[in-house]
Amino acid sequence: MLSKKIWVALRVLVIILLLFGFAVLGVFGGFNYVISQDTRFSTLKRELAEGKHKVNAETEGAVTVVVESGDSTSDIADKLLEKGLIKNKLVFSLMSKINGFDGAYVAGTHYLLKSYSYDEIMFFMTLEPATVAVTIPEGSTYIQVKKLLHKAGLTFDDEEFDKCMNSPDMFVDYDFVSKIEINDQRDYILAGYLYPDTYMFDINAKPESIIRKFLNNMRSKLYDEYYKRAEGLKMSMDQVITLASIIQMESGKPLDMMYISAVFHNRLKSKDKSLRKFGSSATINYLVEKQGGKTSLLHSDAELAIDSPYNTYKHEGLTPGPICMPGLDAISAALYPEPGCGYLYFCATGDGGTAFATTLKAHQKNINKYKDNWTKHEDVTEEEPYGEDIDDENARKAVEETEPTETTKKKN
Repeated sequence: MLSKKIWVALRVLVIILLLFGFAVLGVFGGFNYVISQDTRFSTLKRELAEGKHKVNAETEGAVTVVVESGDSTSDIADKLLEKGLIKNKLVFSLMSKINGFDGAYVAGTHYLLKSYSYDEIMFFMTLEPATVAVTIPEGSTYIQVKKLLHKAGLTFDDEEFDKCMNSPDMFVDYDFVSKIEINDQRDYILAGYLYPDTYMFDINAKPESIIRKFLNNMRSKLYDEYYKRAEGLKMSMDQVITLASIIQMESGKPLDMMYISAVFHNRLKSKDKSLRKFGSSATINYLVEKQGGKTSLLHSDAELAIDSPYNTYKHEGLTPGPICMPGLDAISAALYPEPGCGYLYFCATGDGGTAFATTLKAHQKNINKYKDNWTKHEDVTEEEPYGEDIDDENARKAVEETEPTETTKKKN
């Protein structure tokens, strides 16, 4: 019989040998797992290129997982466990570390299937998230921009978006935003700066990230020479964008924009108060849309009498802020109006064109010529001419006596 001490020693030895064996097997298995990693993920990449694993919101059984910026592997594992995509959080976390995926997961919306292995889940969450294309046309108002984003599937909260639009302190890293002069009359502080273009957005993107994508694009469009030109015109960039937004809503033709810009610049410089009222149909349409009405080239007396600082039939100069999102042509036109141009009036021809005039009489003649082409609706009155009924000679004299724009100086 073996003594008790020997039996204990043998048991300890057996346990040590078993533990050592398991350790060897674990190391060998882990080594093989890591070695085969490249093969596994190369296969997934090839299958993606072949059109496999194309999962979206419409895919049967697709599970939506939203990875927020700053989420840790543990945070992501919690979401996957809650969605029923994994069964063990610890195993997922360990495999993520072994695979080298910690810190590599991409924030955004990902569509996954419950049939996916842990490897596949990790791999797909390191790819670009699901996005949708959204085109914002030039001249879109803020109301229209939000509608287009929602129509494309974005799920942001409108109130939160509005709050961000009125919180320029969140975006002071953009020079043009930090220099906006804030006033209580302005509808939305950042209106005018959501640059019109085609974008790719995550449907679950937060308002701040959406706005930043717009502002990044706007920053790339505001060249250094534009700031110098604005300074030469004694205008802030915000005033330029505001003027550009009115020009944009008045016409979509680049050449017409330059002449329209000249009209507005001439009026802004005029010593005659009546001429400094733009009388812009675009600003009335902005107010009409804001009230839920239908825009038109003709306006009712009630529309023309809307009590708002944005009503340029009642108030002199520029509106408190931009009325739409101007494109590059409109911004350029605001900075570089047609040189040597003495026009004081213009009206739409009804076919996309614009008729200009230097006198009220000629302007009224244009109105009579083209008014039948304008879209009509109930209870409308004839569009009022730009400016009040004043002596044309005095009007021209008032403009001529003001300091010419920098462009005119170069021309002369």
